[in-house]
Amino acid sequence: MPPRNTPFGYRMRPSRRRFLQYSLAALSGVALTNCQRNTETSETPAEAPAADAPTAAATDEPLHIYTWADYRSDEVYQRFTERTGIEVIADVYDANEIMLAKLMAGGGDQYSIIYPSDYMVRQMIDLDLLTEVDQSQINGLDNLFDRWKDPAYDANNAHSVPVSWGTTGYIYNNEVLDPGPEDWDYVWDNREALSRRMTLLGDVREMMGAVLKSLGYSYNSTSEQELQEAYEKLLEIKPHVTAFESFGWEDRLISGDLVLCMTYSILGNAMTVDNPQLTYIIPSSGSSVWTDTMAIPKTAPNAAAAYEWINFMMEPENAAFAVTDLRFATPNRPAFEALPSELQEDEKLFPSEDVLADSEGIMPVGDATALYDELWTRLGAA
Repeated sequence: MPPRNTPFGYRMRPSRRRFLQYSLAALSGVALTNCQRNTETSETPAEAPAADAPTAAATDEPLHIYTWADYRSDEVYQRFTERTGIEVIADVYDANEIMLAKLMAGGGDQYSIIYPSDYMVRQMIDLDLLTEVDQSQINGLDNLFDRWKDPAYDANNAHSVPVSWGTTGYIYNNEVLDPGPEDWDYVWDNREALSRRMTLLGDVREMMGAVLKSLGYSYNSTSEQELQEAYEKLLEIKPHVTAFESFGWEDRLISGDLVLCMTYSILGNAMTVDNPQLTYIIPSSGSSVWTDTMAIPKTAPNAAAAYEWINFMMEPENAAFAVTDLRFATPNRPAFEALPSELQEDEKLFPSEDVLADSEGIMPVGDATALYDELWTRLGAA
């Protein structure tokens, strides 16, 4: 995916990334105070330390994290330090590509944890930038749903640990749009009525992928002809779009200035909780299914602390609490099983197998990346 330094002239912000800003802050409350990390292994049983006691792996060296701009939570960093004795220092980025560029330029050798998305994990593996994780040091990998035990982007989770997942779709005002959208083509079919009252994602792979899907092609097409068709379809809708932006439209949708936005399920599900006039839908022809992960760079200076962080984030109690509070999907089976039935049965949060079968993860597209970038730039200039 090309960097989100968009040709449309504004700064991209990572919308689906916002969940950890809220979930981690929430996890610093009651859910964490009662959690204990199970440090047992099959070879060397050991008692789990008290939640407020540093673990045996605590070091004098801090844990440097390179994470999404909206993933920061000083409260949770403090909780982690109280648990492990390890200080957390976090730097932030706004796009996978910014993180990648920094690591490739040698500026990332102080970081022990990074947060690449699924397609970026694959790209970083190919570039030999990620440590092959020692799975004997990670608690809970067996707790992952089968879909995340051997993902296409990282076989057997050899280099990354999934932390969350979701879909992409539309969120709309159900008091204005009745009936509302069912598939991607809705905005094209109703573009005059929606004109200047809708936003689409400022993310080239998601945006092109959705249009490709609406044309009956793969989200990850590398065909020049198919990509050109998608570009021309975007040209048709562009005059009616208020903005191509991934974040910053929420208040305008709630107030009624906008009536439809393309979004990730993190916001799509969370916003409907307190705003019953809003509905999130997964397009019927299929969506993207994205996964965010934790990974350890090959240049990590404090791998022991990195494993402590991964285990801290993998605790089922933490994951379940965050899902309950924020309505995002977890790949953690015990966390899912701890959820109330209304969340487990919410197919916009946890889509059915039929929906997932029609959806795709975003994967690297090799040499076609340059064409995606070129078409995106042309769209911005048109």
